[in-house]
Amino acid sequence: MVQQELPAEDERRESDGNPREPQSHAPSAGVPETVAGITAPLEHPKPLEPLAPAEPRLSSPGIRAQQVKEELLAWAKTLFSAAVYAVLIVTFGFQVARVEGLSMAPTLEDQDRLIVNKAIYRIFEPRRGDIVMLYYPLNPDKSFVKRVIAEEGDTVRIIDGRVFVNDIPLQDDYVKPDYRSHDDWGPQVIPEGYDFVMGDNRNNSSDSRSWGMVPKRYIIGKVQIRWWPVPHARIF
Repeated sequence: MVQQELPAEDERRESDGNPREPQSHAPSAGVPETVAGITAPLEHPKPLEPLAPAEPRLSSPGIRAQQVKEELLAWAKTLFSAAVYAVLIVTFGFQVARVEGLSMAPTLEDQDRLIVNKAIYRIFEPRRGDIVMLYYPLNPDKSFVKRVIAEEGDTVRIIDGRVFVNDIPLQDDYVKPDYRSHDDWGPQVIPEGYDFVMGDNRNNSSDSRSWGMVPKRYIIGKVQIRWWPVPHARIF
């Protein structure tokens, strides 16, 4: 706080008389001031409270080593939990896959990165139009990405590249004119427990037209997301 200085006149007014002599109205030092005959009692100082014991210094080598040990243990638990969750997710939930080849062009391009939903077909059956990841029936060590065209009980016929399911033309606008074929196939009824799949690039796709139906148990999951390349990311 800044205190204002008194003007010179006020200084003279307050210093009337001998400034070195005590004024008659000034209270004596050390004597309690009396107001209306009542003397204010002197306050006794309160006893000091005992200080709390000082905490051990954190810079002690033993304490620092204990802290480091606890932090490392916490990190180890976190990493172990993350690994367990990752295994569970990959095994029962989702899987990251990479497209190799152009059999699904232009819907999917070579080296696209996908997220495959493996849990959905534990609850539901694959439906027409689903893009699925499946084991190659002739060599289950390999996996393909194709589109489900027909389900069990459906009748499939292909005439000059035009696909008919139960004698109804398939709505396949996702197949561009340059990717259409002109082959003939069928008619054939899809047996129980199987699906009929094709690639969107009908001119360049190894699918059910050449190696037959896909057992439902060979279908790994539904392609849910293309996350790479980022500019072309989309949900299916």
